[in-house]
Amino acid sequence: QAQAGWLQHDFGHLSVFKKSSWNHIVHKFIIGHLKGASANWWNHRHFQHHAKPNIFKKDPDVNMLHIFVLGDTQPVEYGKKKLKYLPYNHQHEYFFLIFPPLLIPVYFQIQIISTMIRRRFWADLAWAISYYMRYFITYIPFYGVLGSLFLLTFVRFLESHWFVWVTQMNHIPMEIDCEKHRDWLSSQVAATCNIEQSFFNDWFTGHLNFQIEHHLFPTMPRHNFWK
Repeated sequence: QAQAGWLQHDFGHLSVFKKSSWNHIVHKFIIGHLKGASANWWNHRHFQHHAKPNIFKKDPDVNMLHIFVLGDTQPVEYGKKKLKYLPYNHQHEYFFLIFPPLLIPVYFQIQIISTMIRRRFWADLAWAISYYMRYFITYIPFYGVLGSLFLLTFVRFLESHWFVWVTQMNHIPMEIDCEKHRDWLSSQVAATCNIEQSFFNDWFTGHLNFQIEHHLFPTMPRHNFWK
């Protein structure tokens, strides 16, 4: 599932086939039929992220729903306004209990299903239904309904940790702030950093350890980042 996530990312960025239409078709198949998610939902979130990385109110990836405070500016702002939703001085301790385990199995699942229904992404919903039908037809004979639901949740629980570590390590250490109206190149470099290249890191991250190159050349095939 994690590797399917990196793969749909490639097709979503139109970086595999020369024809955009082929990339879109395979993207819908992978994220819909192999992962039970929505291509339109992903495009809407991810393209905002690429346009304005690490910018509050414009990058959905740094919208933490008042659960965490990020960067140097937001903690000061929350302190001055006394916005005490949670004990933020302990967020480095409760981060491990909330964000990695719950992002995909809870937050993303609720957001994906509600978005498909609310925005009437019926084609995406059909692809997602095909994923769940295939999954339960395969596993219910072995584990029953509850066992299959537990397996699905457990796999997404593990995948969520994998996904969070990869996506946070190359953005969160960088500047996170309000819009500064920089030029595009400067805004991309200010919000991205790379992780050491190795065979394992390339595989584990879907080559997103080359986050700077990916943000500067988002349609480049991932195996060329190192060049």
